[in-house]
Amino acid sequence: MRRWPTLVLLVCCCWCFCAGNPDAKRLYDDLMSSYNRLIRPVSSNSDTLTVKMGLKLSQLIDVNLKNQIMTTNVWVNQEWSDHKLKWDPDEYGGVQQLYVPTEQIWLPDIVLYNNADGNYEVTLMTKATVYYTGEIVWKPPALYKSTCEIDVEYFPFDEQSCLMKFGSWTYDGFEVDLRHVKQQEGTNLVPLGIDMSEFYKSVEWDILLVPAKYNEELYDCCSEPYPDITFNITMRRKTLFYTVNLIIPCVGISFLTVLVFYLPSDSGEKVTLCISILVSLTVFFLLLAEIIPPTSLAVPLLGKYLLFTMILVTLSISVTVGVLNVHFRSPSTHQMSPWVRRVFIHIMPRLLLMRRPMYASDDELAEPPKFTVRGCNGVEMRRTTPREDGNGIVPPLDNLHVGYGRPSGAEDVGLESEAMVMGNGGARYKQYSPETQKAIESILFIAEHIRKEDEEESVIEDWKYVAMVLDRLFLWIFTMASIVGTCGILLRAPSLYDDRIPIEGFHVA
Repeated sequence: MRRWPTLVLLVCCCWCFCAGNPDAKRLYDDLMSSYNRLIRPVSSNSDTLTVKMGLKLSQLIDVNLKNQIMTTNVWVNQEWSDHKLKWDPDEYGGVQQLYVPTEQIWLPDIVLYNNADGNYEVTLMTKATVYYTGEIVWKPPALYKSTCEIDVEYFPFDEQSCLMKFGSWTYDGFEVDLRHVKQQEGTNLVPLGIDMSEFYKSVEWDILLVPAKYNEELYDCCSEPYPDITFNITMRRKTLFYTVNLIIPCVGISFLTVLVFYLPSDSGEKVTLCISILVSLTVFFLLLAEIIPPTSLAVPLLGKYLLFTMILVTLSISVTVGVLNVHFRSPSTHQMSPWVRRVFIHIMPRLLLMRRPMYASDDELAEPPKFTVRGCNGVEMRRTTPREDGNGIVPPLDNLHVGYGRPSGAEDVGLESEAMVMGNGGARYKQYSPETQKAIESILFIAEHIRKEDEEESVIEDWKYVAMVLDRLFLWIFTMASIVGTCGILLRAPSLYDDRIPIEGFHVA
């Protein structure tokens, strides 16, 4: 018993629905009684049926750079006149329009020529609106994947122009003439050819231009023209994502190349840092190859910058190897030329604002030191010219000047006349005991050895300083090259200077 109210309500609703608009039902039956949807709706076979077409862009879903495919969600507006679907509204209760399933009427076979997924036609067959004048308006939604020729020259600061070409697949221009809904007589171009009133803003692209153009093409198969309408969507990429995730890391890695020349050579990590930077750039190259299409027509802007940075890193590795070679030179392997000493020790440090601490001049280094040996009896022996023997042999004690020690601060007085005795062939020094002579020779040998070590150490330090000057020189050179190269490559993109405002959100009146 509880089900009776529900059943009664259902029957009443069905009765109201069936008897809701009897005039429209009678009109539909009369129109479809003798209608043939397979025949082109013209009075004469020689007449041309004009189909007006428009496009409303709802969403720019994706622009696949690698596969060169643009995915869009659009509403395809089609209008034409069918003389078989005219009626007098007074005869049908004032009904002026009727919603008819598109499977029951003739439809123009308008397809997307540059389709990329095989669905050339509209897949959702919505109802068409038929007016009493015979005008038919059909606005089905469609999801199109169209081919788009991608220009990667200025990626990621690029602009793309993707075309959507619509036309009749079966009928030629003498049978079905395709026109834009807002096309004026005498012109083939409609500047605002796409309705953007229902457009959802894209997070990746700014829409700049949406013109539509009417074309007529002649194919080799046929002599009749085939009209089409080509919609051109010109868009500019929003670069924030790629700037944060690609540009800034690449610039940071490229400037790490400069720090290679600031790293001390003794650390042993200069070449390791260069190789690490080179590996990082290779990873970015692989990432870029996954994004852009494999084209040989142009090198993308980011690819040019990565290539420039890799060249800098390669050069820095070569230069670093040369600097390390200079750094580890010694007197036993290399002799420093006078011009090298003058240019890289005296001239270049001043130009590079470098100052070498505790550096003795060449005159001070060339002046031979004087060694003094003092005996236990107060006699001091000075060797005035320790470099006279070029073979490194310690001269005999006959060349020693002997004098008696004086108190501190007193003036030394030479007593050579008192210490010398005359012998055969000239004067010679007073003889000491063999133990004293041997001790004095050992001391002089040690002093000579220390002097040579000091000279070798001084030459080694000079080579290290030359390597440091080279590092500083290449630091400035590579810094300027990095700045000039970065600005010269990345600032070439025209979109960086494009201040056009996106045209999203307007309605084609």
